[in-house]
Amino acid sequence: MATCTRTVWKVLSGCQKKLLSTGGPSYAAVSQTAPRSVPIRTFAAVKALKKDKKGEANKEVKKEKRVIDDKDRHKPFGKTAWVPVDDVYVKRFYPRTVHSAADSISMLKRFQELDFTPADQPVYIDLKLDMKLEKKKKVDPFVSTVHLPHPFKAEMNKVLVFTEDSNQAKVAQENGAAFVGGAELIQPILDDEISADFYVAVPEILPKILPLKNKLRKKFPKSKRGTVSNNISKTLELFKTGHEYLVESDCFIRTQIATLNMPSEQILANLQTILADVCSHRPASLGPFIERAIMSSRTSEAVWFRTEGVLPEAAQTDKE
Repeated sequence: MATCTRTVWKVLSGCQKKLLSTGGPSYAAVSQTAPRSVPIRTFAAVKALKKDKKGEANKEVKKEKRVIDDKDRHKPFGKTAWVPVDDVYVKRFYPRTVHSAADSISMLKRFQELDFTPADQPVYIDLKLDMKLEKKKKVDPFVSTVHLPHPFKAEMNKVLVFTEDSNQAKVAQENGAAFVGGAELIQPILDDEISADFYVAVPEILPKILPLKNKLRKKFPKSKRGTVSNNISKTLELFKTGHEYLVESDCFIRTQIATLNMPSEQILANLQTILADVCSHRPASLGPFIERAIMSSRTSEAVWFRTEGVLPEAAQTDKE
């Protein structure tokens, strides 16, 4: 009897497993616990390592740009030859031609004749400066005013003088100031009734003209630009006929130096004056200040030129 009971129980257990696997009805009398297949991990988890930021910084080495010296090569690296043989050639196969300053001026005059463009169009230069100093310091962007040996403007610059001293006002009027006054000039300037090319002020009146700072912006009197001074006559002499240029975008100077109808000697003299003043803003012992120089007119293409032969002999001697 016991044997028959065990046999029946085994049969019922097998039927229960079959019903559970096929989703059929279940019976309360039979155990519904089915064996579970537990996954077995045959490997150990790798312990996460903490990143050492200092160590990574030391390991990372910046790749230095490879500089190839083409001095003793028969042709520049990656180019076809030093100089093209034909008059018509693909520019990217040859190194850029850098002309002398005198040849660049002659080329601009020739371009004007071939293009039938106005002869009195302006001549511009575009300089890129090396602003680096010793110990990771840099030259601060500067603004400068120079006297050109051959001015290209027909009219003098309008200069407004801020002063409340009657004697200084009289000196300013005698030396050709366009406008002279004190705080009473603030409202006419804000209303655009009065405008000038340069604004000069004595140090004592600066706190009173602060409302003009947003209006004048770069033209607001500053000691760095030389527009704040007690020497009214000397300051007026400089700014009435002076030519102003400034450093833009940290290291670039873009300014007019002449008009194309001026003689080549006069254009070259103006260029020499501006380059000498630019190079005076950094010690000559640190090497060449001008990295790249371009000359162009309003309608011509840009011509790259060398500055070595244009700078005064004194400046070149200091560099050596």
